[in-house]
Amino acid sequence: MKIAITGKGGVGKTTFSGTLACILSEKYKVYAIDADPDMNLASSLGITEKITPISKMKELIKERTGAEQGSSFGEVFKINPKTSDLPEKLSVNYDKQGNLKIMVMGTVEKGGTGCVCPASVLLKALIRNLILKKDEVVILDMEAGIEHLGRKTAEAVDVMIVVSEASSKSMETVERIKKLAEEIGIKKIVCVLNKISNETEKSFASENLNRIGLEILGCIPYDPEVSVADMKREPLVKYENSKAHIEIRKISEKIMNLKN
Repeated sequence: MKIAITGKGGVGKTTFSGTLACILSEKYKVYAIDADPDMNLASSLGITEKITPISKMKELIKERTGAEQGSSFGEVFKINPKTSDLPEKLSVNYDKQGNLKIMVMGTVEKGGTGCVCPASVLLKALIRNLILKKDEVVILDMEAGIEHLGRKTAEAVDVMIVVSEASSKSMETVERIKKLAEEIGIKKIVCVLNKISNETEKSFASENLNRIGLEILGCIPYDPEVSVADMKREPLVKYENSKAHIEIRKISEKIMNLKN
């Protein structure tokens, strides 16, 4: 099962991604991939040590692409570098059993529109390998843009989940992401509502999502325990009575049934 998770900044996407990864790792082998520039997925899982982003591994980038990051324009490098061994080598084990592995992609400084550089080529090739070649569950925590996904990779994604609050700006982002995702061939796109405080918010979001033809997979209530977990740098799954945690468990079952 390959799951891409995206949404407007600040909607709780990364907390959802991390919690989902923890829950699914109770039954499956899971790769949780941080492909968001903010790189907060590890902290949402309670990991305090710093993980070096792959985009900053200069020696690895040079070894695999044949060129250094920041190379002069026009320098030749491999556009399809070997990455099959990297998920095992570069991932961080979250649990003793190795059921959940974390990878942090990092960001690439853009030199202009349409910039193709060794680091971005390596990251895209690595994501392509994870989506197309790996049998494990892969959860990709992405920014609102979906430039990490090429068409072939996108077509292999089983579901894209757009996390959204009940706000006009979030709804605009959802609609834009849906359009982009459809254009590159993602077959199944759904929405998870987050931080919902009352029926008015739920109705507002439902009406907007119905208008654009997007299924609501679940509705996570506003939950103060999410903030408590964040302040203590603890994973939400430690809070068994958390309303958000309980709802994400229900959503996780729906997600795994989407492939059946």
